[in-house]
Amino acid sequence: MKIKKAIIPAAGLGTRVLPASKAVPKEMLTIVDKPAIQYIVEEAVKAGITDILIITNRGKSVIEDHFDHSVELENTLKSRGKTDILNEMNRVANLANIYYIRQKETKGLGDAVLRAKEFVGNEPFAVLYGDDVIVGEVPAIKELCDAYDKYGKSVVGIKEVSDELIVKYSSMKIEPLSSNTYSITDMIEKPSLEAKFSNYSILGRCVLSSKIFEILEHTPLGVGGELQLTDAMKEIAVTEGMVGVDFSGTRYDMGNKFGILKANIEVGLTHPETKDELRDYIKELAKTL
Repeated sequence: MKIKKAIIPAAGLGTRVLPASKAVPKEMLTIVDKPAIQYIVEEAVKAGITDILIITNRGKSVIEDHFDHSVELENTLKSRGKTDILNEMNRVANLANIYYIRQKETKGLGDAVLRAKEFVGNEPFAVLYGDDVIVGEVPAIKELCDAYDKYGKSVVGIKEVSDELIVKYSSMKIEPLSSNTYSITDMIEKPSLEAKFSNYSILGRCVLSSKIFEILEHTPLGVGGELQLTDAMKEIAVTEGMVGVDFSGTRYDMGNKFGILKANIEVGLTHPETKDELRDYIKELAKTL
């Protein structure tokens, strides 16, 4: 079954990138000339997803504004003959059917996903974390959707991370299926190094069956007193098994100051308007380091 619906949890407070995120949602922080969340929406659209639910909270209405028409701005661009950027604005406003719902309290990723129950219905659906921008030739979420079609099981995007990071993320119990796919039979959220299964962790992407909602409804609060999506996915992994895809793109953590810097530098080095000047600048700067 083709995945047509996606949810993007974007209700986090962005405390790791304060003070920038005090008035500007971290999802709206830019990579060169586009906000992070636009990269995520475009990834979903390129994978064939048509309906997207963005889960926000108070102070994030600017996200809705970004994906809406701005008549005054568009009229100004039209009158000045700026056709290329006007066409780009129209493209952004018509990327997909985008809906919004508020998570009135930040009670964890599991709680955010649970709020999408009516939107999703009985279909499998994609989850693209609002913190994670993944840039690559093939959309990362498409790689997961393809794995769902092939194996008929819920899928998570995974990468191998350091010991320093595994205790902050999640740890997967895995067995190889193919060159970049794995069978997952257990997982743990924010493990101690002694309790970890492996250094493979979920990073930013999932494709889940709708049964996750029933599981979330009876999952107790976990780490941090929040409803953890990993705890619910663990039940699926143990009872049915899941698939992990070591996706091919480069992931940038937009909830992290260094992640934001990396994204701007690396994407800037490929952007047609900035790549030459930025490359020359970095070469000159490197001489002083």
